[in-house]
Amino acid sequence: MANKHVAVLMGGWSAEREVSLSSGTACAQGLKNAGYKVTEVDVDRKISSVLRELNPDVAFNALHGPFGEDGLIQGVLEFLNIPYTHSGVLASSLAMNKDMAKRIAKSVGIPVANSVIADRAEIAEKHIMKPPYVIKPVSEGSSFGVFMVREDMSNPPQELHSSDWPYGDRLMVERFVNGREMTCAVMGDVALAVTEIIPQGAQFYDYEAKYRPGGSKHVVPAKIKPNIYQNIQTLALKAHQIIGCRGVTRSDFILDDGLMGTGELVWLEVNTQPGMTPTSLLPELAQHAGHSFEELLSWIVEDASCNR
Repeated sequence: MANKHVAVLMGGWSAEREVSLSSGTACAQGLKNAGYKVTEVDVDRKISSVLRELNPDVAFNALHGPFGEDGLIQGVLEFLNIPYTHSGVLASSLAMNKDMAKRIAKSVGIPVANSVIADRAEIAEKHIMKPPYVIKPVSEGSSFGVFMVREDMSNPPQELHSSDWPYGDRLMVERFVNGREMTCAVMGDVALAVTEIIPQGAQFYDYEAKYRPGGSKHVVPAKIKPNIYQNIQTLALKAHQIIGCRGVTRSDFILDDGLMGTGELVWLEVNTQPGMTPTSLLPELAQHAGHSFEELLSWIVEDASCNR
Protein backbone atom coordinates (compact mmCIF):
# COMPACT_ATOMS: atom_id res chain seq x y z
CA MET A 1 0.00 0.00 0.00
CA ALA A 2 2.76 2.42 0.93
CA ASN A 3 4.23 2.15 -2.58
CA LYS A 4 0.91 2.22 -4.48
CA HIS A 5 0.50 5.44 -6.44
CA VAL A 6 -3.10 6.60 -6.76
CA ALA A 7 -4.14 9.41 -9.11
CA VAL A 8 -7.36 10.98 -7.83
CA LEU A 9 -9.31 12.30 -10.82
CA MET A 10 -11.52 15.25 -9.95
CA GLY A 11 -12.98 18.48 -11.30
CA GLY A 12 -13.63 18.08 -15.00
CA TRP A 13 -15.93 20.42 -16.90
CA SER A 14 -19.46 19.19 -16.14
CA ALA A 15 -22.06 21.10 -14.12
CA GLU A 16 -20.93 18.99 -11.17
CA ARG A 17 -17.34 20.27 -11.22
CA GLU A 18 -17.46 21.86 -7.75
CA VAL A 19 -19.01 18.73 -6.22
CA SER A 20 -16.29 16.62 -7.82
CA LEU A 21 -13.54 18.88 -6.49
CA SER A 22 -15.00 18.53 -2.99
CA SER A 23 -15.26 14.74 -3.34
CA GLY A 24 -11.79 14.46 -4.82
CA THR A 25 -10.12 16.59 -2.18
CA ALA A 26 -11.71 14.55 0.61
CA CYS A 27 -10.71 11.27 -1.07
CA ALA A 28 -7.14 12.40 -1.70
CA GLN A 29 -6.67 13.32 1.96
CA GLY A 30 -8.29 10.10 3.12
CA LEU A 31 -6.06 8.02 0.87
CA LYS A 32 -2.97 9.84 2.14
CA ASN A 33 -4.11 9.10 5.67
CA ALA A 34 -4.46 5.44 4.67
CA GLY A 35 -0.85 5.34 3.49
CA TYR A 36 -1.10 5.69 -0.27
CA LYS A 37 1.04 7.91 -2.47
CA VAL A 38 -1.50 10.32 -3.95
CA THR A 39 -1.52 12.74 -6.87
CA GLU A 40 -4.53 15.04 -7.27
CA VAL A 41 -5.47 15.57 -10.92
CA ASP A 42 -7.87 18.33 -11.98
CA VAL A 43 -9.11 16.74 -15.18
CA ASP A 44 -9.08 18.68 -18.44
CA ARG A 45 -9.00 17.60 -22.07
CA LYS A 46 -5.30 16.76 -21.81
CA ILE A 47 -6.03 14.02 -19.29
CA SER A 48 -4.68 11.23 -21.50
CA SER A 49 -1.26 12.88 -21.74
CA VAL A 50 -1.25 13.71 -18.03
CA LEU A 51 -1.98 10.10 -17.08
CA ARG A 52 0.63 8.74 -19.50
CA GLU A 53 3.23 10.90 -17.74
CA LEU A 54 2.04 10.10 -14.21
CA ASN A 55 1.64 6.36 -14.90
CA PRO A 56 -0.21 5.70 -11.62
CA ASP A 57 -0.94 2.23 -10.28
CA VAL A 58 -4.63 3.14 -9.87
CA ALA A 59 -6.88 5.95 -11.03
CA PHE A 60 -9.43 6.81 -8.35
CA ASN A 61 -12.41 8.24 -10.21
CA ALA A 62 -13.91 11.12 -8.19
CA LEU A 63 -15.44 12.78 -11.25
CA HIS A 64 -19.17 13.46 -11.42
CA GLY A 65 -21.44 14.11 -14.38
CA PRO A 66 -20.69 13.82 -18.12
CA PHE A 67 -17.21 12.50 -18.97
CA GLY A 68 -16.79 11.32 -15.38
CA GLU A 69 -19.52 8.74 -14.96
CA ASP A 70 -20.88 8.10 -18.45
CA GLY A 71 -18.25 5.66 -19.69
CA LEU A 72 -15.97 8.17 -21.42
CA ILE A 73 -13.18 8.54 -18.84
CA GLN A 74 -13.51 4.81 -18.24
CA GLY A 75 -12.77 4.24 -21.94
CA VAL A 76 -9.69 6.45 -21.72
CA LEU A 77 -8.44 4.47 -18.73
CA GLU A 78 -9.07 1.16 -20.52
CA PHE A 79 -7.12 2.45 -23.52
CA LEU A 80 -4.23 3.49 -21.26
CA ASN A 81 -4.45 0.17 -19.35
CA ILE A 82 -4.64 1.95 -16.00
CA PRO A 83 -6.69 0.10 -13.34
CA TYR A 84 -9.55 2.30 -12.16
CA THR A 85 -12.27 2.38 -9.55
CA HIS A 86 -16.06 2.18 -9.70
CA SER A 87 -18.02 0.86 -12.69
CA GLY A 88 -16.72 0.13 -16.18
CA VAL A 89 -17.51 1.59 -19.59
CA LEU A 90 -20.84 -0.09 -20.35
CA ALA A 91 -22.36 0.00 -16.86
CA SER A 92 -21.36 3.64 -16.41
CA SER A 93 -22.94 4.60 -19.72
CA LEU A 94 -26.15 2.69 -19.02
CA ALA A 95 -26.54 3.97 -15.47
CA MET A 96 -25.93 7.58 -16.49
CA ASN A 97 -28.77 7.39 -19.02
CA LYS A 98 -31.84 7.43 -16.77
CA ASP A 99 -34.12 6.10 -19.51
CA MET A 100 -31.92 3.10 -20.36
CA ALA A 101 -31.29 2.33 -16.69
CA LYS A 102 -35.02 2.34 -15.96
CA ARG A 103 -35.75 0.08 -18.94
CA ILE A 104 -33.18 -2.46 -17.73
CA ALA A 105 -34.38 -2.26 -14.13
CA LYS A 106 -38.02 -2.70 -15.16
CA SER A 107 -37.13 -5.76 -17.27
CA VAL A 108 -36.15 -7.66 -14.11
CA GLY A 109 -39.11 -6.55 -12.01
CA ILE A 110 -37.64 -3.50 -10.26
CA PRO A 111 -40.57 -1.07 -9.83
CA VAL A 112 -40.19 2.27 -11.63
CA ALA A 113 -42.47 5.24 -12.28
CA ASN A 114 -43.93 5.65 -15.78
CA SER A 115 -42.02 8.17 -17.89
CA VAL A 116 -41.58 9.45 -21.43
CA ILE A 117 -38.63 10.97 -23.27
CA ALA A 118 -39.29 14.06 -25.38
CA ASP A 119 -37.62 17.13 -26.86
CA ARG A 120 -37.21 20.13 -24.58
CA ALA A 121 -39.21 22.36 -26.94
CA GLU A 122 -42.18 19.98 -26.82
CA ILE A 123 -42.04 19.69 -23.04
CA ALA A 124 -41.80 23.48 -22.66
CA GLU A 125 -44.81 24.08 -24.90
CA LYS A 126 -47.47 22.08 -23.06
CA HIS A 127 -48.04 19.36 -20.48
CA ILE A 128 -47.23 16.07 -22.18
CA MET A 129 -48.24 14.23 -19.01
CA LYS A 130 -50.98 15.06 -16.58
CA PRO A 131 -49.46 16.91 -13.59
CA PRO A 132 -47.99 16.30 -11.14
CA TYR A 133 -44.81 15.12 -12.82
CA VAL A 134 -41.05 15.59 -12.69
CA ILE A 135 -38.82 16.84 -15.53
CA LYS A 136 -35.26 15.49 -15.53
CA PRO A 137 -32.30 15.70 -17.90
CA VAL A 138 -31.64 12.18 -19.17
CA SER A 139 -27.93 12.23 -18.32
CA GLU A 140 -27.16 14.63 -15.47
CA GLY A 141 -26.69 14.25 -11.73
CA SER A 142 -26.89 16.27 -8.51
CA SER A 143 -30.48 17.26 -9.43
CA PHE A 144 -29.29 19.78 -12.05
CA GLY A 145 -32.10 20.76 -14.40
CA VAL A 146 -34.80 18.97 -12.37
CA PHE A 147 -38.25 20.56 -12.06
CA MET A 148 -41.30 19.49 -10.07
CA VAL A 149 -44.48 20.33 -11.97
CA ARG A 150 -47.40 20.62 -9.55
CA GLU A 151 -51.06 19.99 -10.27
CA ASP A 152 -51.86 23.71 -10.03
CA MET A 153 -49.29 24.75 -12.67
CA SER A 154 -51.06 25.69 -15.90
CA ASN A 155 -47.84 25.63 -17.93
CA PRO A 156 -44.50 23.81 -17.82
CA PRO A 157 -41.54 25.70 -16.27
CA GLN A 158 -40.53 28.71 -18.35
CA GLU A 159 -36.85 27.97 -17.70
CA LEU A 160 -37.13 25.29 -20.38
CA HIS A 161 -37.35 28.04 -23.01
CA SER A 162 -33.91 29.40 -22.06
CA SER A 163 -31.52 29.85 -24.99
CA ASP A 164 -28.56 28.86 -22.81
CA TRP A 165 -30.11 25.69 -21.35
CA PRO A 166 -27.05 23.48 -20.65
CA TYR A 167 -28.54 20.06 -19.91
CA GLY A 168 -29.37 18.69 -23.35
CA ASP A 169 -32.53 18.74 -25.47
CA ARG A 170 -33.81 15.24 -24.69
CA LEU A 171 -35.51 15.23 -21.31
CA MET A 172 -37.44 12.74 -19.20
CA VAL A 173 -40.95 13.47 -17.96
CA GLU A 174 -41.71 11.12 -15.09
CA ARG A 175 -44.87 10.56 -13.06
CA PHE A 176 -44.52 12.21 -9.66
CA VAL A 177 -44.61 9.77 -6.75
CA ASN A 178 -45.34 11.40 -3.42
CA GLY A 179 -43.41 9.85 -0.57
CA ARG A 180 -40.27 9.57 1.49
CA GLU A 181 -36.84 9.54 -0.12
CA MET A 182 -34.76 6.44 0.58
CA THR A 183 -31.30 5.44 -0.54
CA CYS A 184 -29.24 2.28 -0.24
CA ALA A 185 -25.57 1.79 -1.09
CA VAL A 186 -23.96 -1.37 -2.45
CA MET A 187 -20.34 -2.26 -1.74
CA GLY A 188 -19.13 -5.11 -3.89
CA ASP A 189 -21.92 -7.67 -3.60
CA VAL A 190 -23.30 -6.43 -0.27
CA ALA A 191 -26.18 -4.01 0.21
CA LEU A 192 -25.46 -1.66 3.10
CA ALA A 193 -28.05 0.04 5.29
CA VAL A 194 -31.04 2.06 4.06
CA THR A 195 -31.05 5.80 4.77
CA GLU A 196 -34.07 8.10 4.75
CA ILE A 197 -33.26 11.54 3.35
CA ILE A 198 -35.32 14.40 4.76
CA PRO A 199 -34.68 17.70 2.91
CA GLN A 200 -34.70 20.68 5.24
CA GLY A 201 -36.66 23.54 3.70
CA ALA A 202 -36.52 22.17 0.15
CA GLN A 203 -39.30 20.72 -1.97
CA PHE A 204 -37.17 17.69 -2.80
CA TYR A 205 -33.58 16.44 -2.46
CA ASP A 206 -32.15 19.13 -4.75
CA TYR A 207 -28.60 20.48 -5.10
CA GLU A 208 -28.83 22.66 -1.99
CA ALA A 209 -30.28 19.83 0.08
CA LYS A 210 -27.50 17.52 -1.12
CA TYR A 211 -24.49 19.73 -0.53
CA ARG A 212 -25.32 22.63 1.80
CA PRO A 213 -24.46 21.81 5.43
CA GLY A 214 -27.77 21.24 7.16
CA GLY A 215 -29.57 20.99 3.82
CA SER A 216 -30.93 17.55 4.64
CA LYS A 217 -31.30 15.19 7.56
CA HIS A 218 -30.16 11.60 7.16
CA VAL A 219 -31.86 8.89 9.21
CA VAL A 220 -29.80 5.70 9.17
CA PRO A 221 -31.10 3.10 9.50
CA ALA A 222 -34.38 4.31 8.02
CA LYS A 223 -37.37 3.87 10.31
CA ILE A 224 -39.52 1.73 8.04
CA LYS A 225 -41.08 -1.72 8.24
CA PRO A 226 -38.47 -4.54 8.21
CA ASN A 227 -39.91 -6.19 5.09
CA ILE A 228 -39.77 -2.88 3.15
CA TYR A 229 -36.25 -2.21 4.44
CA GLN A 230 -35.08 -5.61 3.20
CA ASN A 231 -36.88 -5.13 -0.11
CA ILE A 232 -35.01 -1.86 -0.72
CA GLN A 233 -31.70 -3.62 -0.02
CA THR A 234 -32.64 -6.45 -2.38
CA LEU A 235 -33.65 -4.04 -5.16
CA ALA A 236 -30.50 -1.91 -4.75
CA LEU A 237 -28.30 -4.97 -5.13
CA LYS A 238 -30.40 -6.24 -8.04
CA ALA A 239 -30.06 -2.91 -9.89
CA HIS A 240 -26.30 -2.86 -9.22
CA GLN A 241 -25.93 -6.34 -10.66
CA ILE A 242 -28.29 -6.22 -13.65
CA ILE A 243 -26.72 -2.99 -14.96
CA GLY A 244 -23.29 -4.54 -14.49
CA CYS A 245 -21.93 -2.10 -11.89
CA ARG A 246 -18.72 -2.63 -9.96
CA GLY A 247 -17.24 -1.26 -6.75
CA VAL A 248 -19.67 0.99 -4.92
CA THR A 249 -23.03 2.37 -6.08
CA ARG A 250 -26.06 3.98 -4.48
CA SER A 251 -29.68 3.47 -5.53
CA ASP A 252 -32.41 6.01 -4.78
CA PHE A 253 -36.06 5.22 -4.08
CA ILE A 254 -39.38 6.87 -3.22
CA LEU A 255 -41.60 5.17 -0.64
CA ASP A 256 -45.23 6.27 -0.36
CA ASP A 257 -46.03 4.80 3.05
CA GLY A 258 -47.71 7.78 4.72
CA LEU A 259 -51.07 7.63 6.52
CA MET A 260 -52.92 8.25 3.23
CA GLY A 261 -50.24 6.66 1.07
CA THR A 262 -50.55 3.79 -1.37
CA GLY A 263 -47.55 1.86 -0.06
CA GLU A 264 -45.88 2.21 -3.47
CA LEU A 265 -42.10 1.84 -3.68
CA VAL A 266 -40.30 2.98 -6.85
CA TRP A 267 -36.65 2.86 -7.85
CA LEU A 268 -35.38 6.13 -9.33
CA GLU A 269 -31.79 5.53 -10.43
CA VAL A 270 -28.43 4.04 -9.58
CA ASN A 271 -25.49 6.36 -9.01
CA THR A 272 -22.19 4.76 -10.07
CA GLN A 273 -20.10 7.62 -8.67
CA PRO A 274 -21.64 8.37 -5.27
CA GLY A 275 -20.54 11.66 -3.73
CA MET A 276 -17.71 11.61 -1.20
CA THR A 277 -18.17 15.14 0.17
CA PRO A 278 -18.56 15.92 3.90
CA THR A 279 -22.37 15.75 3.51
CA SER A 280 -22.45 12.65 1.29
CA LEU A 281 -24.45 9.51 1.97
CA LEU A 282 -22.04 6.72 0.99
CA PRO A 283 -19.35 7.45 3.62
CA GLU A 284 -22.12 7.67 6.23
CA LEU A 285 -23.59 4.32 5.17
CA ALA A 286 -20.14 2.71 5.14
CA GLN A 287 -19.45 4.04 8.63
CA HIS A 288 -22.75 2.58 9.82
CA ALA A 289 -21.51 -0.79 8.49
CA GLY A 290 -18.29 -0.40 10.50
CA HIS A 291 -15.98 0.95 7.78
CA SER A 292 -14.06 4.16 8.46
CA PHE A 293 -13.66 6.64 5.60
CA GLU A 294 -10.07 5.48 5.10
CA GLU A 295 -11.14 1.82 5.09
CA LEU A 296 -13.85 2.56 2.52
CA LEU A 297 -11.36 4.34 0.26
CA SER A 298 -8.81 1.55 0.64
CA TRP A 299 -11.43 -1.04 -0.30
CA ILE A 300 -12.36 0.96 -3.41
CA VAL A 301 -8.71 1.29 -4.46
CA GLU A 302 -7.90 -2.39 -3.89
CA ASP A 303 -11.00 -3.32 -5.91
CA ALA A 304 -9.73 -1.33 -8.94
CA SER A 305 -9.04 -3.04 -12.26
CA CYS A 306 -9.38 -2.77 -16.01
CA ASN A 307 -12.01 -4.67 -18.02
CA ARG A 308 -14.72 -3.74 -15.52
